[in-house]
Amino acid sequence: MKLFTIGYEGSTQPQVVARLKDAGVELVADVRAVASSRIAGFSKTVLGESLKAEGVDYLQLRALGTPKAGRDAARKGDVAAMHAIFNAHMREPDAEAAFQHLRHVAGEKRVALLCFEAEACGCHRAVLADRLAREDGAEVTNL
Repeated sequence: MKLFTIGYEGSTQPQVVARLKDAGVELVADVRAVASSRIAGFSKTVLGESLKAEGVDYLQLRALGTPKAGRDAARKGDVAAMHAIFNAHMREPDAEAAFQHLRHVAGEKRVALLCFEAEACGCHRAVLADRLAREDGAEVTNL
């Protein structure tokens, strides 16, 4: 299983789409709790349509997003607190079901986890990618 992660912070939509296409990504799994953005081109509908036009599928997995308290911790630079909040969230049935869905699609396609933060280490997508690496042997590349 080859898995990618990507954050769009500081990037334009065409730049992100180009990085995804260059990596051979077939499906973008949007793991934001809030799939809207003030940055042009990254709201759910516009992003999904733009990816589809480039031959890349789009899947929004809201249940794999960071709860508000975790997002607040991340904004303050408290990555440890964000990870703790997110790990607690992942014990919820909806989050686990969404993770199992992600696991399934990642076993069938080249998937990229998408969120805002440019650096994966400061984002919850790293927690998801690490779990897929640990449990399924995913080879993770941060774009």
